[in-house]
Amino acid sequence: MKRLTVCVVVIMLIAAAASLPFVLNAGFGQAPQGAQLSQVEQSPHYRDGQFHNQVPTPGYTGNKGMLAAWWEFLVAKRENARPAQPLPLVATDLAGLAPQQDTLVWLGHSSWYLQLAGQRILIDPVFSNYAAPFSFLNKAFAGDYPWTAQTMPEIDLLIISHDHYDHLDLATIKALMPKIKRVITPLGVGSHLRYWGMRSEIIEERDWNQSVRVTDSLIVHVLPARHFSGRGIKRNQTLWASFMFETPEQNVYYSGDSGYGPHFKAIGEQFGSVDLAIMENGQYDQDWKFIHMMPEETAQAAADLHAKAVLPGHAGRFVLAKHTWDDPYKRLALASRHQDYRLLTPMLGEPVILSEPEQPFTAWWQQATQ
Repeated sequence: MKRLTVCVVVIMLIAAAASLPFVLNAGFGQAPQGAQLSQVEQSPHYRDGQFHNQVPTPGYTGNKGMLAAWWEFLVAKRENARPAQPLPLVATDLAGLAPQQDTLVWLGHSSWYLQLAGQRILIDPVFSNYAAPFSFLNKAFAGDYPWTAQTMPEIDLLIISHDHYDHLDLATIKALMPKIKRVITPLGVGSHLRYWGMRSEIIEERDWNQSVRVTDSLIVHVLPARHFSGRGIKRNQTLWASFMFETPEQNVYYSGDSGYGPHFKAIGEQFGSVDLAIMENGQYDQDWKFIHMMPEETAQAAADLHAKAVLPGHAGRFVLAKHTWDDPYKRLALASRHQDYRLLTPMLGEPVILSEPEQPFTAWWQQATQ
């Protein structure tokens, strides 16, 4: 009996030691509690203690055991996972852009700066050089990165699509806080922001198919996506989403992270057409084929949306999958050849002027491999 007691104590100490980094690291955030948890529990997409997708979505779909697959992903050396030289970029001064000019700037991976209907909007900003709970993990591609919280203008609206580390970064949020006037997130994500010190009164959380009228000229619709959430061991305590930015002149869509699903066609039917679709296109694999789209699925999703123009993201800064760094661009360019939409391929930081539908862009990823 004494030996059993000692074993139990040892196991408890090991478990406590293993969990200590999670407890001490504020970057893991905080799941919804109290009134926020009650709001979450009222969602029709929340049951059995977690959020669910509209259709069944297994997270792992590989033939190997999940632990074996993760180990292989972490230790296997892959050719061309990162570019051999820094990617080309345009060091655009965002604060210097004409505020009334509708403009979109890709800041790498899934970070976007959008000026629309007179509003300065920042989407999923990650200005740190890593996308992980600890700074020694998942380092960004080599090269200068000119955008920081200090160089940002005042942000009228912050959009967070879900709580994964490559979309929601503690250091970035903390540094941006004095400049953020308003925030829209899916249900539950605001709990992380409040835990980090953001004022509750500026945070608006919405379920799928709910909207926020930001101004007389801008409505933000929170829409479905097919993904998952979680910053620690427990998953799906907060919701994930895509967004439609609706103005009297145009609709701009942001897919967030999403596997292919029927929600794209439903959104296309709901809004009629999309002038610009910012689409996930990267970090895919057959081992998780339902939570990220293959480039060919990205092309199909854009067609489902009735998109007039497509701007791909979710690549170009971090390695989160087994494909080569330029595979998303090669495959999407090929899949887009006979589509009705126009594929836009700006370099990092290169402004996309929304009023100039024929603005030319280069296949910059080809130059980066030469």
